[in-house]
Amino acid sequence: MAIDPKKHEMPAQDPKVRAHNFEEVALGYSEETALAEASRCLNCKNRPCVAGCPVNVQIPEFIQKVKEGDFEAAYQIISETSSLPAVCGRVCPQETQCEEVCSLGIKFEPVGIGRLERFVADWHNENVKEAAKAPESNGHKVAIVGAGPAGLTCAGDLAKKGYKVTIYEALHTAGGVLVYGIPEFRLPKAIVAREVDGLKELGVEVVTNAVIGKTLTIDELFDDGFEAVFVGSGAGLPSFMNIPGESLIGVYSANEYLTRSNLMKAYKDDPDTPIMKGGRVAVVGGGNVAMDAARTALRLGAEKVYVVYRRSMEELPARAEEVEHAEEEGIDFRLLNNPIEILGYNNPDDPRDPKNGTVRAIRCIKMELGEPDESGRRRPVPIEGSEFELEVDAVIMSIGTSPNPLIKDTTEGLEVNKRGGIVVNEGGLTSRNAVYAGGDAVTGAATVISAMGAGKVAAASIDEYLSE
Repeated sequence: MAIDPKKHEMPAQDPKVRAHNFEEVALGYSEETALAEASRCLNCKNRPCVAGCPVNVQIPEFIQKVKEGDFEAAYQIISETSSLPAVCGRVCPQETQCEEVCSLGIKFEPVGIGRLERFVADWHNENVKEAAKAPESNGHKVAIVGAGPAGLTCAGDLAKKGYKVTIYEALHTAGGVLVYGIPEFRLPKAIVAREVDGLKELGVEVVTNAVIGKTLTIDELFDDGFEAVFVGSGAGLPSFMNIPGESLIGVYSANEYLTRSNLMKAYKDDPDTPIMKGGRVAVVGGGNVAMDAARTALRLGAEKVYVVYRRSMEELPARAEEVEHAEEEGIDFRLLNNPIEILGYNNPDDPRDPKNGTVRAIRCIKMELGEPDESGRRRPVPIEGSEFELEVDAVIMSIGTSPNPLIKDTTEGLEVNKRGGIVVNEGGLTSRNAVYAGGDAVTGAATVISAMGAGKVAAASIDEYLSE
C-alpha cells in the first residue's frame, strides 16, 4: 500500500471564530484519521523517534497498537514513561524532537506522533473511568517542590514504585506553567486537572498554597521525615528590557498577563483580578509565550495586536504551528524591530486626567541582521536614524524568565549558577545531599517536555539513592 506523503491535517476551529473565544483551537483526530495516520509509521528497527523523545516514549509500539485499533493498550504503553500524555500531545514541540528524526521524514512529512499521542490520551480519558490502583508502599517518603511538569513527572515515576510522595505547590492549583502560563485555547485546564487526578489515584498527595522557603524550608521537610527532596519550582521571575517607561500603567510581563487570564480568570465579565481588555497591544518577543500572550490579548478584545521582534521570521523561536495560528487570527508581526522606549501620557495641566502615567506608544528602532552570535543566529544590528513610534495602549514583555531565587536564598549549601539556576549533576543531584532539582529551576525557561525529562532523570536517581 502506498504511503501518504503528508501527515493528516489536524481539524481546528475557524480562525475568525476562535479569535473571539477561549475554546481549544485544535479539535483532535477522529478514530478514522488516527488509524490512517498510524498506518504511515514504518516501524523501523533503529527507532530514532524514541531517542528523540526526552521521556523515551516507546513510539513505534504505541503507534502499532493504534494501527490495531487497541487504543487503551497504546495509552498504557505511553504511560509507562510519560505521566502527562494528554498534555504532551498538545504542547510538546514534536517537530524538533521525535518527528524531526522520524525516518519517514527523510522523503515525506514525518508521522504525526504528537497528534496520535493526543488522540490516544483523549480516547482513554473519555472511555476509561476506572481509577488507577496505588502500588504497595515501599516505606520511603519523598517531597516534591512545585507541581509543574518536572515535579508532576518526578512524582508519578516515584509513586509507581511505591514511594509516598507529597507535592508542595505555591499556587492554589496544581499544574505550574500548565495552568498559569499556557492558555485554555491551547491546553484546556480540565485536561491538566485530569492528569493531576491520575497521580492522586497513585497515592500522590498535593498540598497547595505552600511556598517552600516561606511556609516550610527544605530543612524542615527533612525534619518532617522526608528522605529526599526534588525541587521543580520553575522559572517564574520575569525579565524586562530596562528601557524607559517600563513602570508605566499598562506594561505587563507575559507571566503576569497570562497568570491573570489563565489562572485568575480575568477573561470573565466580572473578574476578581484587573487586566486590560481591548485597545492596541504590543507583545515584545518571539517565543511560544509571546504567541500565547498575543493570542490571549486578541481574545480579550484587543482591536489590534502586534508582535514586535528584533529578528526575522526565520529566527523566530516559537513553534511554527503557533506562529501559523497567530497569523491566521490576524496578529500583526512587526519583525526586525526593537523597542527602545515606552511612552506614556503626561498632562501637567490636569493631574486628574485618568490617562496620566499610562501607555500611549512604544518607540522602536529598525534592525538588520549581522554576523551570527553565540547562539548561531544572526545578530540584530540597529539601523541608525530609523526610530519610529507605534501607538499602543498596553505592552506585554515576553523576553524570558529566570528561576525564582526563594529556594536558593533559604537553603544553605545549594549551589546556583550566574543565571540563578540550581546546579545539578547528570542525575539531577544538587550540591546538597538528597536534594535533587530539574526543569526550569535548573535550566531557566525551556519546554514542558524537557522539564518532564529532567523530572524523570531525578526520579530514577532518587530511587537508586533510597534503594541502596
